[in-house]
Amino acid sequence: MSPQASSHQPLTQEEMQALLAVTRALAAPFDLPTMLQTVTAAARQVLHAERSSIWLLDRASAELVLEISKDLAQVRLPVGAGLVGACARDRCVINVPDCYADPRFNAEIDRVSGFHTRCSLTLPLIDHAGQLVGVMQVLNRMDGVFEAEDEPLAEALAAQCAMALSRVRMTAAMLEGERMRQELELARAVQLSTLPAAMPQIAGYDMHGTFLPASLTGGDTYDIARIEQGLLLVLGDATGHGIAPALSVTQMHAMLRMAFSMGADLETAFRKVNDQLAATLADSRFVTAFIGLLDTDSHGLRFLSGGQGPILHFQAASKACVSYKATSFPMGAMPIVALRPPVQIELAPGDILCLLTDGIYEYEAANGEQFGRLRVEQLLAQHCDASAEALSALILAEVRAFAQGAEQEDDITMLLLKRAPPHSH
Repeated sequence: MSPQASSHQPLTQEEMQALLAVTRALAAPFDLPTMLQTVTAAARQVLHAERSSIWLLDRASAELVLEISKDLAQVRLPVGAGLVGACARDRCVINVPDCYADPRFNAEIDRVSGFHTRCSLTLPLIDHAGQLVGVMQVLNRMDGVFEAEDEPLAEALAAQCAMALSRVRMTAAMLEGERMRQELELARAVQLSTLPAAMPQIAGYDMHGTFLPASLTGGDTYDIARIEQGLLLVLGDATGHGIAPALSVTQMHAMLRMAFSMGADLETAFRKVNDQLAATLADSRFVTAFIGLLDTDSHGLRFLSGGQGPILHFQAASKACVSYKATSFPMGAMPIVALRPPVQIELAPGDILCLLTDGIYEYEAANGEQFGRLRVEQLLAQHCDASAEALSALILAEVRAFAQGAEQEDDITMLLLKRAPPHSH
């Protein structure tokens, strides 16, 4: 389950739309002060609060630093001190309806600023690598106190803030030297930070992901993670190469994770993210994407595919592949008017779900011949007893042998999921 997942009721359509808009806004390039002002303004608006602030973690001194405030100079607090320090130390949400009744509350800041704090909601900012980068604090809900129902909304906003903050800090750290080289390296670091750090460990399943961009950055992405709705499987491929496609797939990735963490089902998440991308991407840009949810108890997979295909299901019983086409046009190409129902398949023992981007199928040898789908299907049949990781390596080795030295022109991304065969241990 995602660290931002919650057992609270799913957000309303309006709340989800507002958060997707925040995600879209935070995908823009920002300097640190502008980003902090954007986040704090969004927090006040979305959570109906009088004030909000971001405390940044200074790792060297183990202090939290309040950088921007209308009525305070820079404030520094040790981790563990006050509500923000306790939040940073324990890495958990702290919802206090009466701050002056809480012994952790530091009233000195109120005294210096002249502001009176009634209630507060304090949240840790944790990036994709699981590192604490700061604390978000929201003060004085305008119509009372912060309720438990406000927490998932705040958590989703904090997740987007942490990601944006990590990106801004990486940007600031790479401004020296050759600008283009640094921008490419930054985009690569941001993109790689969104990929799974490790494969989920699920009894009876074996899985492996591979991402090999054609240059420093690529327009591909993949995701595989346990979430409340099941095992999430994503494969995405944005048009073009370089920074813009990398940011497109990173934006799609972030919006998908946020929508699912807020309780969206497959159809709602697909539609909302598609429509947001359609509103923001340039007319010439779009993202082909497979998005699926696997019930690991029933072994049923439901998926939608925006322009991504072929989708290969190797069936162990027949030693053959069933191929599925996309269910709709590429994501972001246009708003969805009518959405086809998800494709539903069952993974039997020994079956393999093979998701590959065009970098495999369209890899050209020196004579212009493409690797194609048939070769992939033959490899799956010949090596169906191999692990998902070994199969990925075999496919890549065969592609390179086929190419006979021809350069990689497109990004290569592979996501393989294999259900254990009968009697395997």
